[in-house]
Amino acid sequence: MSSAATTVEHTPARAREGAAHAALLVAQTCFGLFPVSKHWLFPASGAGFAPFAVGAWRMLFAAASLALVAVLAHKERWRIARADLGRFALCALLGVAVNMTLYLEGLKRSTAVNASLIMCLIPVFTFGIAALARQEPFKLARALGIGVALVGASLLFWAERPDLIRAHGFGNVLMALNALAYASYLVLVRPLTRKYPPLVVIAWVFALSLPCVPFLVLREEWGNAAGIAAGASEFFAPSAAPAAAWIALAFVLVFPTSIAYLANSFALSRVRASTTAVYIYIQPVITGVAAWLVIGEELTPVMFLSAALVFVGIWLVARPITRVAAAATARA
Repeated sequence: MSSAATTVEHTPARAREGAAHAALLVAQTCFGLFPVSKHWLFPASGAGFAPFAVGAWRMLFAAASLALVAVLAHKERWRIARADLGRFALCALLGVAVNMTLYLEGLKRSTAVNASLIMCLIPVFTFGIAALARQEPFKLARALGIGVALVGASLLFWAERPDLIRAHGFGNVLMALNALAYASYLVLVRPLTRKYPPLVVIAWVFALSLPCVPFLVLREEWGNAAGIAAGASEFFAPSAAPAAAWIALAFVLVFPTSIAYLANSFALSRVRASTTAVYIYIQPVITGVAAWLVIGEELTPVMFLSAALVFVGIWLVARPITRVAAAATARA
Protein backbone atom coordinates (compact mmCIF):
# COMPACT_ATOMS: atom_id res chain seq x y z
CA MET A 1 0.00 0.00 0.00
CA SER A 2 1.40 3.42 -0.93
CA SER A 3 1.96 6.12 1.66
CA ALA A 4 -0.54 8.38 -0.18
CA ALA A 5 -3.23 5.70 0.03
CA THR A 6 -2.47 5.16 3.71
CA THR A 7 -2.79 8.88 4.39
CA VAL A 8 -6.18 8.99 2.67
CA GLU A 9 -7.30 5.91 4.60
CA HIS A 10 -6.43 7.44 7.97
CA THR A 11 -7.83 10.91 7.19
CA PRO A 12 -11.45 10.01 8.12
CA ALA A 13 -10.28 8.62 11.47
CA ARG A 14 -8.31 11.79 12.21
CA ALA A 15 -11.28 13.92 11.15
CA ARG A 16 -13.62 11.96 13.45
CA GLU A 17 -11.22 12.37 16.37
CA GLY A 18 -10.79 16.08 15.63
CA ALA A 19 -14.56 16.55 15.58
CA ALA A 20 -14.78 14.77 18.93
CA HIS A 21 -12.24 17.11 20.52
CA ALA A 22 -14.08 20.13 19.11
CA ALA A 23 -17.33 18.80 20.57
CA LEU A 24 -15.64 18.35 23.95
CA LEU A 25 -14.47 21.98 23.90
CA VAL A 26 -18.04 23.10 23.15
CA ALA A 27 -19.45 20.94 25.95
CA GLN A 28 -16.99 22.14 28.57
CA THR A 29 -17.44 25.77 27.52
CA CYS A 30 -21.17 25.37 28.12
CA PHE A 31 -20.62 23.63 31.46
CA GLY A 32 -17.97 26.16 32.48
CA LEU A 33 -20.37 29.07 31.95
CA PHE A 34 -23.03 27.43 34.13
CA PRO A 35 -21.63 28.70 37.49
CA VAL A 36 -21.70 32.31 36.25
CA SER A 37 -25.42 31.99 35.46
CA LYS A 38 -26.10 31.14 39.09
CA HIS A 39 -25.54 34.82 39.88
CA TRP A 40 -29.01 35.43 38.37
CA LEU A 41 -30.63 32.02 38.93
CA PHE A 42 -30.04 32.02 42.68
CA PRO A 43 -29.72 35.70 43.71
CA ALA A 44 -28.81 36.54 47.29
CA SER A 45 -32.28 38.05 47.74
CA GLY A 46 -33.82 34.60 47.26
CA ALA A 47 -36.08 35.89 44.45
CA GLY A 48 -35.06 33.20 42.00
CA PHE A 49 -35.39 29.47 41.40
CA ALA A 50 -34.85 26.64 43.84
CA PRO A 51 -31.89 24.43 42.82
CA PHE A 52 -34.16 21.39 42.42
CA ALA A 53 -36.47 23.43 40.19
CA VAL A 54 -33.58 24.11 37.83
CA GLY A 55 -32.80 20.38 37.81
CA ALA A 56 -36.41 19.52 36.99
CA TRP A 57 -36.54 22.15 34.23
CA ARG A 58 -33.34 20.72 32.74
CA MET A 59 -34.74 17.18 32.66
CA LEU A 60 -38.04 18.25 31.10
CA PHE A 61 -36.58 20.61 28.52
CA ALA A 62 -33.78 18.27 27.43
CA ALA A 63 -36.09 15.26 27.20
CA ALA A 64 -38.61 17.13 25.04
CA SER A 65 -36.20 19.00 22.78
CA LEU A 66 -33.72 16.19 22.24
CA ALA A 67 -36.45 13.59 21.67
CA LEU A 68 -38.06 15.77 19.00
CA VAL A 69 -34.76 16.35 17.21
CA ALA A 70 -33.80 12.66 17.52
CA VAL A 71 -37.04 11.50 15.91
CA LEU A 72 -36.72 14.05 13.09
CA ALA A 73 -33.04 13.37 12.46
CA HIS A 74 -33.12 9.58 12.81
CA LYS A 75 -36.56 8.48 11.64
CA GLU A 76 -35.47 4.86 11.26
CA ARG A 77 -32.99 4.63 14.13
CA TRP A 78 -34.55 6.41 17.11
CA ARG A 79 -36.00 3.19 18.58
CA ILE A 80 -33.80 1.20 20.96
CA ALA A 81 -33.57 -2.55 21.48
CA ARG A 82 -35.38 -3.95 24.52
CA ALA A 83 -32.14 -5.64 25.57
CA ASP A 84 -30.52 -2.20 25.97
CA LEU A 85 -33.33 -0.68 28.00
CA GLY A 86 -31.75 -1.61 31.34
CA ARG A 87 -28.43 0.07 30.45
CA PHE A 88 -30.29 3.16 29.21
CA ALA A 89 -32.29 3.35 32.45
CA LEU A 90 -29.13 3.02 34.54
CA CYS A 91 -27.46 5.76 32.48
CA ALA A 92 -30.51 7.99 33.07
CA LEU A 93 -30.34 7.35 36.80
CA LEU A 94 -26.58 7.94 37.16
CA GLY A 95 -25.98 10.53 34.43
CA VAL A 96 -29.03 12.73 34.96
CA ALA A 97 -31.14 12.08 38.06
CA VAL A 98 -28.49 11.16 40.64
CA ASN A 99 -25.90 13.42 39.02
CA MET A 100 -28.05 16.55 39.09
CA THR A 101 -29.65 15.82 42.48
CA LEU A 102 -26.40 15.20 44.34
CA TYR A 103 -24.71 18.16 42.67
CA LEU A 104 -27.49 20.61 43.54
CA GLU A 105 -27.90 19.30 47.08
CA GLY A 106 -24.14 19.43 47.59
CA LEU A 107 -23.89 22.92 46.15
CA LYS A 108 -26.54 24.15 48.59
CA ARG A 109 -24.30 22.98 51.45
CA SER A 110 -20.96 24.06 49.99
CA THR A 111 -19.50 26.70 47.65
CA ALA A 112 -19.10 27.11 43.90
CA VAL A 113 -15.31 27.03 44.32
CA ASN A 114 -15.44 23.70 46.17
CA ALA A 115 -17.83 22.39 43.51
CA SER A 116 -15.42 23.23 40.69
CA LEU A 117 -12.58 21.51 42.52
CA ILE A 118 -14.55 18.36 43.30
CA MET A 119 -15.71 18.05 39.67
CA CYS A 120 -12.03 17.49 38.86
CA LEU A 121 -12.41 14.05 40.47
CA ILE A 122 -14.57 12.91 37.54
CA PRO A 123 -11.63 12.10 35.20
CA VAL A 124 -9.85 10.23 38.00
CA PHE A 125 -12.96 8.15 38.72
CA THR A 126 -13.62 7.61 35.00
CA PHE A 127 -10.09 6.41 34.30
CA GLY A 128 -10.26 3.95 37.21
CA ILE A 129 -13.73 2.62 36.35
CA ALA A 130 -12.92 2.27 32.65
CA ALA A 131 -9.71 0.39 33.49
CA LEU A 132 -11.56 -1.92 35.92
CA ALA A 133 -14.25 -2.54 33.30
CA ARG A 134 -11.48 -3.28 30.77
CA GLN A 135 -12.99 -0.71 28.47
CA GLU A 136 -9.52 0.78 28.02
CA PRO A 137 -6.02 -0.29 29.09
CA PHE A 138 -4.04 1.31 31.88
CA LYS A 139 -1.40 3.57 30.28
CA LEU A 140 1.20 5.47 32.27
CA ALA A 141 1.04 8.49 29.93
CA ARG A 142 -2.73 8.76 30.39
CA ALA A 143 -2.45 8.43 34.17
CA LEU A 144 0.26 11.11 34.16
CA GLY A 145 -1.89 13.39 32.02
CA ILE A 146 -4.82 13.09 34.39
CA GLY A 147 -2.51 13.82 37.33
CA VAL A 148 -1.01 16.91 35.66
CA ALA A 149 -4.46 18.26 34.76
CA LEU A 150 -5.71 17.57 38.28
CA VAL A 151 -2.81 19.54 39.76
CA GLY A 152 -3.46 22.37 37.32
CA ALA A 153 -7.17 22.58 38.13
CA SER A 154 -6.65 22.35 41.89
CA LEU A 155 -3.95 25.05 41.73
CA LEU A 156 -6.72 27.62 41.30
CA PHE A 157 -7.90 26.87 44.81
CA TRP A 158 -5.17 25.69 47.18
CA ALA A 159 -2.66 28.25 45.85
CA GLU A 160 -4.95 31.25 46.30
CA ARG A 161 -7.95 30.58 48.53
CA PRO A 162 -7.22 27.69 50.90
CA ASP A 163 -9.82 29.05 53.29
CA LEU A 164 -12.54 28.09 50.83
CA ILE A 165 -11.51 24.42 50.89
CA ARG A 166 -12.26 24.05 54.60
CA ALA A 167 -15.65 23.19 56.08
CA HIS A 168 -18.71 22.34 53.99
CA GLY A 169 -17.86 18.66 54.56
CA PHE A 170 -21.27 17.08 53.93
CA GLY A 171 -21.87 19.11 50.79
CA ASN A 172 -18.44 18.16 49.48
CA VAL A 173 -19.16 14.46 50.11
CA LEU A 174 -22.42 14.74 48.17
CA MET A 175 -20.62 16.33 45.22
CA ALA A 176 -17.88 13.70 45.33
CA LEU A 177 -20.61 11.06 45.07
CA ASN A 178 -22.04 13.06 42.17
CA ALA A 179 -18.62 12.92 40.47
CA LEU A 180 -18.54 9.15 40.97
CA ALA A 181 -22.06 8.80 39.53
CA TYR A 182 -21.20 10.86 36.43
CA ALA A 183 -17.94 8.98 35.88
CA SER A 184 -19.86 5.69 36.02
CA TYR A 185 -22.31 7.13 33.49
CA LEU A 186 -19.49 8.04 31.08
CA VAL A 187 -18.24 4.45 31.12
CA LEU A 188 -21.70 2.85 30.97
CA VAL A 189 -22.98 5.02 28.12
CA ARG A 190 -20.01 4.56 25.77
CA PRO A 191 -21.12 1.17 24.33
CA LEU A 192 -24.51 2.72 23.59
CA THR A 193 -22.94 5.65 21.71
CA ARG A 194 -21.15 3.16 19.48
CA LYS A 195 -24.40 1.32 18.71
CA TYR A 196 -26.86 4.20 18.35
CA PRO A 197 -26.55 7.79 17.07
CA PRO A 198 -25.36 10.08 19.89
CA LEU A 199 -28.52 12.19 19.63
CA VAL A 200 -30.71 9.11 20.09
CA VAL A 201 -28.69 8.01 23.11
CA ILE A 202 -28.86 11.29 25.00
CA ALA A 203 -32.54 11.79 24.11
CA TRP A 204 -33.43 8.41 25.62
CA VAL A 205 -31.23 9.02 28.66
CA PHE A 206 -33.10 12.22 29.47
CA ALA A 207 -36.51 10.73 28.60
CA LEU A 208 -35.93 7.86 31.03
CA SER A 209 -34.99 10.35 33.76
CA LEU A 210 -38.46 11.95 33.72
CA PRO A 211 -40.00 9.63 36.36
CA CYS A 212 -37.66 11.32 38.84
CA VAL A 213 -39.15 14.80 38.28
CA PRO A 214 -42.19 14.31 40.59
CA PHE A 215 -39.81 13.29 43.37
CA LEU A 216 -37.90 16.56 42.98
CA VAL A 217 -41.14 18.53 43.27
CA LEU A 218 -42.26 16.55 46.33
CA ARG A 219 -38.83 16.95 47.90
CA GLU A 220 -39.18 20.74 47.79
CA GLU A 221 -42.92 21.14 48.30
CA TRP A 222 -43.89 18.35 50.70
CA GLY A 223 -45.79 19.88 53.60
CA ASN A 224 -46.53 23.12 51.75
CA ALA A 225 -49.56 24.68 53.44
CA ALA A 226 -50.92 25.81 50.06
CA GLY A 227 -51.00 22.22 48.80
CA ILE A 228 -48.92 20.22 46.36
CA ALA A 229 -50.57 21.66 43.22
CA ALA A 230 -50.00 25.28 44.27
CA GLY A 231 -46.53 24.39 45.49
CA ALA A 232 -45.65 22.74 42.18
CA SER A 233 -46.77 25.85 40.28
CA GLU A 234 -44.56 28.05 42.46
CA PHE A 235 -41.77 25.47 42.17
CA PHE A 236 -41.59 25.73 38.38
CA ALA A 237 -42.55 29.41 38.02
CA PRO A 238 -41.75 31.36 41.21
CA SER A 239 -43.78 34.54 41.30
CA ALA A 240 -40.86 36.58 42.65
CA ALA A 241 -38.40 35.49 39.96
CA PRO A 242 -37.19 38.51 37.94
CA ALA A 243 -36.71 38.55 34.17
CA ALA A 244 -32.96 38.05 34.62
CA ALA A 245 -33.60 34.72 36.37
CA TRP A 246 -35.76 33.50 33.48
CA ILE A 247 -33.14 34.55 30.92
CA ALA A 248 -30.49 32.71 32.94
CA LEU A 249 -32.73 29.63 33.08
CA ALA A 250 -33.21 29.73 29.29
CA PHE A 251 -29.44 29.88 28.85
CA VAL A 252 -28.94 26.91 31.18
CA LEU A 253 -31.58 24.84 29.37
CA VAL A 254 -30.14 25.41 25.91
CA PHE A 255 -26.38 25.44 26.50
CA PRO A 256 -25.20 23.63 29.68
CA THR A 257 -28.03 21.10 29.23
CA SER A 258 -29.10 20.16 25.69
CA ILE A 259 -26.04 21.24 23.69
CA ALA A 260 -23.47 20.18 26.31
CA TYR A 261 -24.89 16.70 26.88
CA LEU A 262 -25.31 16.15 23.14
CA ALA A 263 -21.71 17.24 22.45
CA ASN A 264 -20.42 14.91 25.18
CA SER A 265 -22.41 12.00 23.76
CA PHE A 266 -21.13 12.76 20.25
CA ALA A 267 -17.54 12.76 21.51
CA LEU A 268 -17.97 9.49 23.46
CA SER A 269 -18.79 7.68 20.21
CA ARG A 270 -15.37 8.69 18.86
CA VAL A 271 -12.88 8.85 21.76
CA ARG A 272 -12.29 7.06 25.05
CA ALA A 273 -14.34 7.79 28.15
CA SER A 274 -11.29 9.05 30.06
CA THR A 275 -10.44 11.44 27.20
CA THR A 276 -13.96 12.84 27.43
CA ALA A 277 -13.66 13.15 31.19
CA VAL A 278 -10.28 14.90 31.26
CA TYR A 279 -11.76 17.86 29.38
CA ILE A 280 -13.68 18.63 32.57
CA TYR A 281 -10.47 20.27 33.79
CA ILE A 282 -11.11 23.11 31.34
CA GLN A 283 -14.21 24.12 33.28
CA PRO A 284 -12.45 26.05 36.10
CA VAL A 285 -10.46 28.01 33.52
CA ILE A 286 -13.57 28.91 31.51
CA THR A 287 -15.44 29.80 34.69
CA GLY A 288 -12.60 32.05 35.84
CA VAL A 289 -12.37 33.90 32.53
CA ALA A 290 -16.16 34.28 32.29
CA ALA A 291 -16.33 35.56 35.86
CA TRP A 292 -13.64 38.13 34.98
CA LEU A 293 -15.51 39.31 31.87
CA VAL A 294 -19.06 39.23 33.25
CA ILE A 295 -18.75 39.80 36.99
CA GLY A 296 -15.38 41.59 37.12
CA GLU A 297 -13.39 39.00 39.07
CA GLU A 298 -9.61 39.33 38.72
CA LEU A 299 -7.48 37.09 36.47
CA THR A 300 -4.26 36.07 38.22
CA PRO A 301 -0.91 34.51 37.20
CA VAL A 302 -1.96 31.34 39.04
CA MET A 303 -4.95 31.06 36.71
CA PHE A 304 -2.72 31.18 33.63
CA LEU A 305 -0.39 28.54 35.10
CA SER A 306 -3.44 26.42 35.88
CA ALA A 307 -4.64 26.70 32.29
CA ALA A 308 -1.21 25.67 30.95
CA LEU A 309 -1.10 22.56 33.14
CA VAL A 310 -4.67 21.64 32.19
CA PHE A 311 -3.88 21.70 28.48
CA VAL A 312 -0.63 19.74 28.96
CA GLY A 313 -2.64 17.11 30.82
CA ILE A 314 -5.23 16.88 28.05
CA TRP A 315 -2.44 16.51 25.46
CA LEU A 316 -0.92 13.63 27.43
CA VAL A 317 -4.26 11.86 27.68
CA ALA A 318 -5.07 12.25 23.99
CA ARG A 319 -1.51 11.55 22.77
CA PRO A 320 -1.59 7.71 22.92
CA ILE A 321 -4.40 7.71 20.34
CA THR A 322 -2.20 9.63 17.91
CA ARG A 323 0.73 7.31 18.59
CA VAL A 324 -1.37 4.24 17.80
CA ALA A 325 -2.50 5.78 14.53
CA ALA A 326 1.10 6.62 13.65
CA ALA A 327 2.22 3.05 14.42
CA ALA A 328 -0.54 1.68 12.19
CA THR A 329 0.58 3.96 9.39
CA ALA A 330 4.20 2.82 9.74
CA ARG A 331 3.18 -0.88 9.61
CA ALA A 332 1.11 -0.29 6.46
